[in-house]
Amino acid sequence: MAAPRARHLLARAALVLATLPTLAAAQQVDLTLADAVQRALEVQPAIVQARGDQRNARAGQRSANGAFFPTINLGGSSNNGSNARYNSSTGEITAALSKTSYSGSLALSLDLFDGLRRFGNRSAADATLDAAEAGLVNQRYQVTAATAQIFFTALADEDLVRVAESQLQRAKQNLQISVNRFAVGATLRSDTLTATVDLGTAQLTLLQARGNLATAPSSLGRQVGVDGPVRAVRDSLLAPPPDTTALRAQVLDASPQIQQAEAQARAAGAQVRVARAEYWPTLSASYSNGYSGLEAPWSSSPNYLNNWALRFSVSWMLFNGFAREGNQVSASVQRDVAEAHAADLRRQLNALFTQQTAALFTASAQIGFADANVAAAGEALRVQQDRYRLGAGTLLDLLTAEANLTEAQVTQVQARYDYLNARAQLEALVGHSL
Repeated sequence: MAAPRARHLLARAALVLATLPTLAAAQQVDLTLADAVQRALEVQPAIVQARGDQRNARAGQRSANGAFFPTINLGGSSNNGSNARYNSSTGEITAALSKTSYSGSLALSLDLFDGLRRFGNRSAADATLDAAEAGLVNQRYQVTAATAQIFFTALADEDLVRVAESQLQRAKQNLQISVNRFAVGATLRSDTLTATVDLGTAQLTLLQARGNLATAPSSLGRQVGVDGPVRAVRDSLLAPPPDTTALRAQVLDASPQIQQAEAQARAAGAQVRVARAEYWPTLSASYSNGYSGLEAPWSSSPNYLNNWALRFSVSWMLFNGFAREGNQVSASVQRDVAEAHAADLRRQLNALFTQQTAALFTASAQIGFADANVAAAGEALRVQQDRYRLGAGTLLDLLTAEANLTEAQVTQVQARYDYLNARAQLEALVGHSL
């Protein structure tokens, strides 16, 4: 009763395994890592936001520089009203001659001294632009690392499917060996049942691996902005570990994260100078020139009255209910927080660099150990297969050797992609390719 049920379940599992690859391959786009990263850098919201911050910072810089130039206003008007007039002496409404009047004006104004407020705003705008540009570089490498991780996960899922397929093939061979030995009376029926269960386990493992592989293209497609599955195409070999002797100094001096934090601290310091400018008087100058008359500007001989004025003014806020003091304290607090954040980020990246470097070299060493372990486990399995076929070993020894090989192959896959992910994370930390 159990044997037919087991065969039925195995048949259903085989049917599912046969249909999964067809579903996963429907309308699939193939991309290399370089293509995936390029697409992700075009569509990821973090990159779009960072580019927007950069554009806003450039506009703020232009505005801060523009404050050093005079404000220019140009105006003109024409006026024509009713010709009805009220005569107060007679109490009658009389008609008077009505003409259209024309006027034009040009006005310029400039703050000659404002307590160095404009210089503080310009320094803050320059530092904000530096922070935005460093933030864009940082987001590029963060998105690159995230895309690489999803890409490597998809490749790892493909490798794990191949491991599961090898496991399934070995389970079929083991079942056939046990059936042949049972047919000649060299073993018990329990061996064939155990081998059948092992085959079912291998089929379920392959089913899970293919299920993971079927979902990986969708995750990669979302990351790169493709409305559909994307298959990761293997296009490079494992690069050797980089020389990290000088990398720590680069992280602490040129990492885009540190550059962004330090630029934000400089901008906050400039805002303190802006707040201090409120204690100084403001000296302004303005010049205006206007023309008015009854002839139209396009007439043959217009005659206009010229009115011009040059003014200088001084304003000084002596007391405003301690608002200046409040602004000064607020700006100082923001500066202190920004400086503390930059210093703490430097220490954090120093520790993170040590962690990522250790992970990189550990994963590199694990690759060598995993390769040797796979070779040893494969040889052990071959020996156990020969021993069981000749009746010198047990099925338990054979299945144990098979499980050891499968585990060694899975570890080998994980070690390779742990190394690639650690390398991508280190590149994101440093801010350039290794």
